[in-house]
Amino acid sequence: MTNRLALPMYAIHPPTTRALMQAIKTLLARRGIEAQPVWPDDLQAHWQDAHLLLSQTCGYPLVTRLTAVQPVGTFHYRAPGCSGRDYRSWLVARDKQATLADFTDQRAVANSLDSHSGYNALRFVAARQGVTFSQLILSGGHRRSLAALQQGDADIAAIDCVSWALLARYEPEALEGLHIIGETPLAPGLPLITAASTSSTRLAHLRLALHQLVQETAWRGVCDDNLIGGFSPAERDDYQIVLDWEHDAAAKGLPRL
Repeated sequence: MTNRLALPMYAIHPPTTRALMQAIKTLLARRGIEAQPVWPDDLQAHWQDAHLLLSQTCGYPLVTRLTAVQPVGTFHYRAPGCSGRDYRSWLVARDKQATLADFTDQRAVANSLDSHSGYNALRFVAARQGVTFSQLILSGGHRRSLAALQQGDADIAAIDCVSWALLARYEPEALEGLHIIGETPLAPGLPLITAASTSSTRLAHLRLALHQLVQETAWRGVCDDNLIGGFSPAERDDYQIVLDWEHDAAAKGLPRL
């Protein structure tokens, strides 16, 4: 049996993600747990893999689709827009003087319909302000959403603030000509998960290893490179806010786009 380990959500700079996975693998090995780092192509299949030891997903799939997996916790990120374990999305556009209200009947772009940061959060703040878009374009990823804005194929997007910070550090050209014009409220950060079959003992070891990762000086450089500043355990109920935002937008009359 291969215990699979992946961190696919913020793999913007692969060398730093590889180093982070190797650090976690080393810490788990000290606890007698073998882990095989992988780079999954099919995230849905990966997240539901019976041999999943540790991965990272989005809060929206966790509460809508991944009903069997177990939440492990969430990293705290040292990125503008984050607060402790929580993160937010930036509203991004080409015109730095614009506000969300200016985008009624304009084109929005989102990475996918199962993204909290790119779609659910954008829909929530748009509904609160009575903004309706003329079109929703699905790009397949935050970087692609930014490219659509740069190329004039869309007008506004909600971008995960951690992704924005990582791109600012490792791929600043992806942000050229774009500006933060607003923000969404805070929500719990991206959940780390393990398979439903993971024992309570192994789950406890995962959490202890992740606490070691963020606390021991030996791993500080790896954590800094990935903008990680802490770790908190999490439970499924912590992500109820994701569904609350979806229900709030529907109650305000904004259907799923």
